This record gives sequence, C-alpha cells and structure tokens, in this order.
Amino acid sequence: MKGLLLSVAIFATIALSHGAEKLHPLSDEFIDAINNKHTTWKARRNFDVNTPMSSIRQLLGVLPRKENAPKLPLKIHPEDDIEIPITFDAREGWPDCEDIIGTIRDQASCGSCWAFGAVEAMSDRICIHSDAKTKVLISAEDLNDCCTDCGDGCNGGWPDEAWLYWSQKGIVTGGLYGSKDGCKAYSITPCDHHVNGTLPACGEIQSTPVCTSVCDDGTNLVYAEDKTTGTAYSIMQSVKQIQIEIMTNGPVEADYDVYEDFPNYSSGVYQHTQGDYEGGHAIKIIGWGVEDGVDYWLAANSWNAEWGDRGYFKILRGENECGIEADIIGGLPNL
Repeated sequence: MKGLLLSVAIFATIALSHGAEKLHPLSDEFIDAINNKHTTWKARRNFDVNTPMSSIRQLLGVLPRKENAPKLPLKIHPEDDIEIPITFDAREGWPDCEDIIGTIRDQASCGSCWAFGAVEAMSDRICIHSDAKTKVLISAEDLNDCCTDCGDGCNGGWPDEAWLYWSQKGIVTGGLYGSKDGCKAYSITPCDHHVNGTLPACGEIQSTPVCTSVCDDGTNLVYAEDKTTGTAYSIMQSVKQIQIEIMTNGPVEADYDVYEDFPNYSSGVYQHTQGDYEGGHAIKIIGWGVEDGVDYWLAANSWNAEWGDRGYFKILRGENECGIEADIIGGLPNL
C-alpha cells in the first residue's frame, strides 16, 4: 500500500510540475492549447518557433502613456436617428477607395505600428473625403523618422502624438518600400515575420532612419509642398460612437494590449485566451460584423499580408477586449 501511495504521489508531482510548466508562446504545444479550448478563434503558426519573443515585443510599438500627455479633443456624435448596420466594411462602404483602404502595409523590423495605424487611417480619410479624387498614401517613413514628440521611432511611439503632428506640422505622402508613389517611401525592407513566407527573414529591430526634409530621388516632388494636414480628435469609449465615426468619416486608429497568444492568430474572433502580456500595439479598424453570433471589430495589421487572415484580424467587440475600445483616434483631412 505504501508503494502504491508513493507512486500516486510521484505521478501527482509530475502532473503538477507539467501543469505549471510554461509553454513557449510559439510552440506547437502552445498553439494546440489555444485550439483545444475551442474558443471563438483559431491559432496557427505565423512565426518560426525560433523567433525570439523579444523581436515580437519590439514590433509592439505603443509606449506606455506618459505623464502630462496632451489630450486630444473628444468628438461626440449625435446618436438620434442613426441606424447602425449589422455589418460594415469601409472597403465596401467606399468602393472607389478600396485600393487605398485595402492596402496592407509592412512595418518590417521596426516598432513603428503607432505610425502605421495613423497614416493608414489618414490615407483612407483623404480618399473618402475627397470623393476619391485624391488617392495618396501618407508616409509612415516621414512620421516615424521626423516626429520627435511622437516617441522614439522604431523603438515605439504614441498614436495621439502622431495625429497631433499631422495637425500641427503635416506629413508628406509616401508609399510602400521601393515605390515611387509619393514623396518618401518606407525605407526599411519588408521581411518575413512568418513561416514559409516569400520574403527574407526579419532580423533585429532597425535603428530609426534619419529624418530628411527632401523627397526621394526620382519623385519630382517638393517636400514642403507635399505636406498634408488634418485635424485630430479622440472618440469616446462607446461601441455606437466608434461605429458612427467609422461609417461617417472612415477607418480609425486603435491600440490595445497584446498577449502571447495573439501572434498566432489565424481566423475567427480573437479574444485573449492564453499567455502573458507582451506590449501595446496599434492597428487600423475598418469595420465590424458578427461571426457565429459573436460581435467583432475588423482590423488591419501592419505585419504584411502573410500574417493572420491575409493581414487582417477580427477582435471581440463590445467588451473592450484587451483595451481595443479605450483609445480610438481619428481626424479630418484639410483638402
């Protein structure tokens, strides 16, 4: 009997130890653990298991809010007689701007998500509010490199400061890496954050490029003349207010808390299921909908189109999941 009790105790200790063992966030076991919970989303391998988690954290470039940070004015929409559709996708809402709204960018080896979420929404809104007469991509390069008040470039920044910079200083146009569309294209080479991708593997986070006040060679544009500007404001933490803002003025920038499970997102409606906090991340919300009875926001990430659902993801709506509804920013372009 003593031997049997000893064996039981040993197995219990082993089981307890195994249960307490922390799984690597990119391991097959971690991914399987997410999927075995049969929650509202599915995980898959997006990043190579050998990718340092420090590299993923460095892609999460929203810095903790600083003391005495400037507050953007709060925009409140009248809600009377506003009917909210069950689903909305800005690409379909403004089909003449689908090529702008639907562009998935790549921040590459740089923690510039704070800048990408901003310039993506700004670009969309210029197209939308010009009735598709002005189709430009606002330069993530110019914002990331030149806004010193925004933070530390590739080492992170603040979305609200990005919009303030647009309203006060202006940002030039500029497209994807290697393009001649606009004044300043993104200068950091696209890279493969993922498994079995088509791009070179990502390395360490790059240093922030030097700010320049000239357009790229071959663009035939003048930096000072190419500046775009607009207003900047925040939206209150209200699902209906956020929806009205998106369907009225276009996609918005949002930031939220990222946990270890998020990099493995494949499909479905994400909600935090497993793992520890990793950092703050900024994205663009372009719409909403319902999937299998679950309300969601539709968002565009900036880890290129090979991540997640062709560069997009859905996240639980109405519960402020990971803080997604607490910091919504927008603005109107000066046309």
